[in-house]
Amino acid sequence: MGTEQASGVEISEPLLLDTEADRKIRVVDSDEQEEEEIIPEWKEQITIRGLVVSALLGALFCIITHKLNLTVGIIPSLNVAAGLLGFFFVKSWTGFLSKLGFHVKPFTRQENTVIQTCVVACYGLAFSGGFGSYLLSMDEKTYKLIGEDYPGNRAEDVKNPGLLWMMGFIFVVSFLGLFSLVPLRKVMVLDYKLTYPSGTATAMLINSFHTNTGAELARKQVNCLGKYLSISFIWSCFKWFFSGIGDSCGFDNFPSLGLTLFNNTFYFDFSPTYVGCGLICPHIVNCSVLLGAIISWGFLWPFISQRAGDWYPADLGSNDFKGLYGYKVFIAISLILGDGIYNLIKIIAITIKEICRNSTDQNIPVIKEVADSYSSKLLVEQRKRDEVFLKDRIPFWFAASGYVALAAISTATMPMIFPPLKWYLVLCSYIIAPALAFCNSYGTGLTDWSLASTYGKIGLFIIASLVGSNGGVLAGLAACGVMMSIVSTAADLMQDFKTGYLTLSSAKSMFVSQLVGTAMGCIIAPLTFWMYWSAFDIGTPDSPYKAPYAVIYREMAILGVEGFSELPKHCLALCSGFFVAALAINLLRDLTPKKVSQFIPIPMAMAVPFYIGAYFAIDMFVGTVILFVWERINRKDADDYAGAVASGLICGDGIWTIPSAILSIFRINPPICMYFKPSSS
Repeated sequence: MGTEQASGVEISEPLLLDTEADRKIRVVDSDEQEEEEIIPEWKEQITIRGLVVSALLGALFCIITHKLNLTVGIIPSLNVAAGLLGFFFVKSWTGFLSKLGFHVKPFTRQENTVIQTCVVACYGLAFSGGFGSYLLSMDEKTYKLIGEDYPGNRAEDVKNPGLLWMMGFIFVVSFLGLFSLVPLRKVMVLDYKLTYPSGTATAMLINSFHTNTGAELARKQVNCLGKYLSISFIWSCFKWFFSGIGDSCGFDNFPSLGLTLFNNTFYFDFSPTYVGCGLICPHIVNCSVLLGAIISWGFLWPFISQRAGDWYPADLGSNDFKGLYGYKVFIAISLILGDGIYNLIKIIAITIKEICRNSTDQNIPVIKEVADSYSSKLLVEQRKRDEVFLKDRIPFWFAASGYVALAAISTATMPMIFPPLKWYLVLCSYIIAPALAFCNSYGTGLTDWSLASTYGKIGLFIIASLVGSNGGVLAGLAACGVMMSIVSTAADLMQDFKTGYLTLSSAKSMFVSQLVGTAMGCIIAPLTFWMYWSAFDIGTPDSPYKAPYAVIYREMAILGVEGFSELPKHCLALCSGFFVAALAINLLRDLTPKKVSQFIPIPMAMAVPFYIGAYFAIDMFVGTVILFVWERINRKDADDYAGAVASGLICGDGIWTIPSAILSIFRINPPICMYFKPSSS
């Protein structure tokens, strides 16, 4: 892949996967930077105004993440929006105070980086905290949905959401990942020279903001974001008036492609969020989602439905796991596991290969075009970055003692929250977790692909099978959260170290901002989830907030305990076929040339509509078509503004969730139910 280069920032390692952020970043020449930049001390990079902005944006992005998690489970990267909105809020605040005659502290790129890091750490817990997956799969509604008489599905393995215990759980598992790999920051960033594509792209974005031309572009992007945020908010408000009582009214159930296709979930539901996701996600992801919808809801489910009475009893309910619903869930699981296991093996292989290469060849140059003289601007800039990055050291004893202390607290606390998860199982998890965190962080640095959920699923299966039928489901789900939190936060921290390295931010300020952001997330993420839990019907298959991964994770835990004996007829054969197909498709993507592989679908993306439905795939495809046409008409404008348009659409719809939840809590219902049915009826 051709790497965009500038005299100020150069990526010296190949990016194994294209990232959308690479496409959207405009690299600014370093000559636009000030000749002599004064680097503030690490304490000065963390400001009160920055923390206030981080908390506000963290709450907004937690709301958005929960909405996506509880509806479709696909969450695009919001890092660019975090950096852009952080820049806008602080610049607006400082500009306002300056006009009033107050002396304000200059807004530096280091402070901008701290805000972005804090926001990402905060809203990251809305995903890794399991509010739409493993935590929610413990609740009574998911237990009853699978079936009270379903083998392995025991009432004892139920733990309903509670604000206090969820906060306690997030607090005791979320900080360990931050301490697990801190001593390796120099190895990962400077010695191994890992790229961390999203971290590098974010750094380029922040660097560009703090130049004259970059600030002007940022101002236009913010205006664009604000315009589409307003449009999205007003449209969501307008839709509410027609949504009636229940889940069958309004624009969310508009048969835009006809009633026949509507009955198979093929319709455009006018969702700004999903259209925005389509604008942010790569074209191949959107097309993979649509292909998965066509295969499942266009062919596979109608085919299996015709076998009702033969393959499964015809009189079963639509949500009975012994019927069609079971095929939907288990085939989706097989695709997800096939894709995850393949990529796990692939990234571990890449990691081992790269470590061996680095250990045998230490003389590979970091920069490909290095001038002979030490007066070279490029070399001076690199040496300055190295100096700043290594200046504020985080002692090994501090990281090690912090990890041990937190592991001890968590080992003692977890069995109190989840009695089936014994202390020695938690302790074993924390002993092996740093090695897995290293693998995930190294793989993320090479490919920009974090496999935190895959490591979590592996922990789920192992612990569930070890504990067995006496609490194995609950223990496995809790262990999934332990493993997922550690490997996810460790990879995020290393990515932030890379961003800080390229923006001349102190490693200590990056670490502290991650700690602060994580602490914010431990409070904000459960609170914003509780807003959804109190206001909406979460986890019901016919609800807009169907929480698709709650059922999937609980079924995985049951499989870990019971095996495959209770699957519907031919379901195991179909699951095996799709599992092998996921492996084969991924292998084909890696073996074929890039000009061919870019058109081969991604199994993980294909799996999502198998269970949820095709409607959101239509919305995302509309978004990708808009972006495709925009790129053909004006590529530069698309590169500069597509991310801002998408962020505005997602944020506007997300903000409307707050008044919508308040109306629901006070039992204020929409006045109109817009409903469609055949004229013959």
